[in-house]
Amino acid sequence: MALCTVFSSQAFSFELSGYVTAEGRYFFNEPLYPDQERNNVSLAIQPELYHEWRGGSSFIFTPFFRLDSTDEERTHFDIRELNFLWLTDYYELRAGIGKVFWGVTEFFHLVDIINQTDLVEDIDHEEKLGQPMVQLTVPSDWGVLELFVLPYFRERTFPGKKGRLRSPLHVDVDDTEYQSSREERHVDYTVRYSHTIGDIDFGLYYFTGTGREPTLQLRFDAFGRPQLIPFYEQIGQTGLDAQVVTGNWLLKLESLYRTGQGDDFFASITGFEYSFVNIASSGIDIGLIGEWAYDERGDDATTTFDNDIMVGTRIALNDAASSEALLGFVQDLDSRGQIFSLESSRRIGNNVKIILESFLVLDSSQKDYIHPFRDDDYVLLELAYYF
Repeated sequence: MALCTVFSSQAFSFELSGYVTAEGRYFFNEPLYPDQERNNVSLAIQPELYHEWRGGSSFIFTPFFRLDSTDEERTHFDIRELNFLWLTDYYELRAGIGKVFWGVTEFFHLVDIINQTDLVEDIDHEEKLGQPMVQLTVPSDWGVLELFVLPYFRERTFPGKKGRLRSPLHVDVDDTEYQSSREERHVDYTVRYSHTIGDIDFGLYYFTGTGREPTLQLRFDAFGRPQLIPFYEQIGQTGLDAQVVTGNWLLKLESLYRTGQGDDFFASITGFEYSFVNIASSGIDIGLIGEWAYDERGDDATTTFDNDIMVGTRIALNDAASSEALLGFVQDLDSRGQIFSLESSRRIGNNVKIILESFLVLDSSQKDYIHPFRDDDYVLLELAYYF
């Protein structure tokens, strides 16, 4: 959908693409906490500069900037990618700032650990910060082996005092604490093996280093006001993701075992997606999604889902405008907690996309992870121009 501008000469060639967006979020209820403002608008830009040499090696640079009308923490700049990729007949070597995604489930990606979550962008944990790394990939007939060296840690972003979708207490990222004396300079390591056997795709990894999910500790500032301080532990994590394709069914699994962040624990997401293709020769595809998330820590889990059923439907009209929508409903099996979400988009012409999203907390109880957001129901309208 993006238009690429190509400059070439005998010396080099590169492609410039990207997008600019204008976004507005309307919240149905007044703010629940002091200092918060009700609504916000923002502008964002993410260009991408790409160059590829004849041998297949390449360079990519993807900066990102958002300007927000309300939350000074949401006004931020990041380099999503800035790296070189060297290709040989036997291995691939990538060095710089990169993004790596792992996971197969729809509602929450449990095993994704390389990149830090950019939480001021969205609470769905989909947006990630660029991660400094060296990545060695060795493909072969017996699978793909990947080795990662991560020399610098990125702290999670959190909404500011004026922002919505935040905890009752302010998260003070200026006083972040680490278990390691090297703090953000601690070097992390990951090794992953992935393969396809018949209809089964799977990946298995081990990560050791600074955990991406901080433990939020209660502290008091100089004026005696309570606040939360992120504390990043040293962890070991084994993760598995797998997907089986059988007819119109997709069977999915993500699971992990983590040590070092309190008691050792196990967590998993299992689920399926069944697709109805070209219903009544209309060209419309509808997918039915069902997932169950479990976290052994229960109420002490640092994620939204500890014992939750998630159901949804994916609708693709397959029209010229690429109209599509994803509707989801989440029910906490241990409480009243209920969430509804909507993500939809439609292209206008060749360069413009309109995006409509909604997030509703239908019900919650005091112990629910989503309880602090109980008055943060919102609808988002975004207009994006791709160049």
